[in-house]
Amino acid sequence: MPTKKDIAIVSELAKQVAEIAALPVMEERRRQWRAVNALKPERPMFTIDQICWTEMNVNDELTCLCEDGAARWHEWQLRSLIYRHRHLNDDTDIDPFYRVGKAVTGLGLGLGAIRETMQSEGYNDIASHHFTNQIQTIDDIEKVKMPVIGHDTAETARRIAEAEELFAGALPVCEYGHDPYISAWDPISTWMSVEGALYALIDQPEMMHALVDRVVVAYASMLDQLEAQGLLCHSQSLVHCTGAFSDELPAPGFNPAKPRTKDIWAFGLAQMFSTVSPEMFDEYEIEPCKPLLERFGLMYYGCCDPLDHKMKQVRKIKNVRKISMSPWVDQNLGASEIGREYVFSRKPSPAFLAWTSFDADAVRADLIATRDTCRRYGCPLEYALKDISTTKHEPQRLWNWAKIAREVCEAGN
Repeated sequence: MPTKKDIAIVSELAKQVAEIAALPVMEERRRQWRAVNALKPERPMFTIDQICWTEMNVNDELTCLCEDGAARWHEWQLRSLIYRHRHLNDDTDIDPFYRVGKAVTGLGLGLGAIRETMQSEGYNDIASHHFTNQIQTIDDIEKVKMPVIGHDTAETARRIAEAEELFAGALPVCEYGHDPYISAWDPISTWMSVEGALYALIDQPEMMHALVDRVVVAYASMLDQLEAQGLLCHSQSLVHCTGAFSDELPAPGFNPAKPRTKDIWAFGLAQMFSTVSPEMFDEYEIEPCKPLLERFGLMYYGCCDPLDHKMKQVRKIKNVRKISMSPWVDQNLGASEIGREYVFSRKPSPAFLAWTSFDADAVRADLIATRDTCRRYGCPLEYALKDISTTKHEPQRLWNWAKIAREVCEAGN
């Protein structure tokens, strides 16, 4: 149970977040995200996510002081938002309310990963994994189960009451439903290992077709149940680390008590297919997954996978609006394929933060090269710096990267 001290700490932080959320710059960011997502950008936008937070603490700004575990969790969320505003000042929106996830049950597909994990230091989201292959014959596909979705309303009510007690009215609290991302191959890669799955595409194509088809059916069932029970999210601020604000969503007939897939964004990817041919990408990802992806109002497609040579296939997904351009793409080719039809969602390399020393000139040149390429082809542009494994324990490197990105973005289209 939270103590009076816990409540005092969290409510004060919530007050600070509310003050940041009320700043005029936040509404301006939302307006500019709508412009980018409508393919009519006023300037490039940039966000930073998947940060090595264990290296970020300066002057105890991220040191949690609450005694209760749940209070410490909320304290951490609020401290990280304040830190982001103070030191990064990226285009991530800070909302004037606080989302608490509904206690949705049954989202699994019956298989968990069997893995060995190696972490380089203490508590860190960044870790190495070795996965055991659990699907080696076509009979093993039966291990993939159809989800049975439910809602633990008592647990949701408890979570809301807990947050409201801690925030003490300083920041409104609201329920938030399930925010889906659609990847058949991310879970398959953890069930089989990436190597196991890639070899099976060659050696056991019948099995792999059956496997991805089963996962797609399971996801479709999951989405049907989430819609029927009113358990999907709505009014997203983010889709895959980037701004989700759009005047095109929700769709006509929207009911906030029962959001539909066509009312929201989703995020799709098949990043383990980075090294497969466009033809195999089409056969195993686009064709089986396309009906699932097209259920949503808008789609962000891709992640670390280079898609510059696979745009012919990605274009088949009718509702795609943003396309990831990872550090491994030929930016000229990607931009020439994207043009004015999609958002060029550039993933700058986080390696700039991990070099022996921080080279501000190299960072600036990299960001400008992307901006100039997108200017040449008329591409709406956003940057999403992510997968930041280390800053060599110098958080100022990330602050400086953000400062340079702000200058490059504000130079306009």
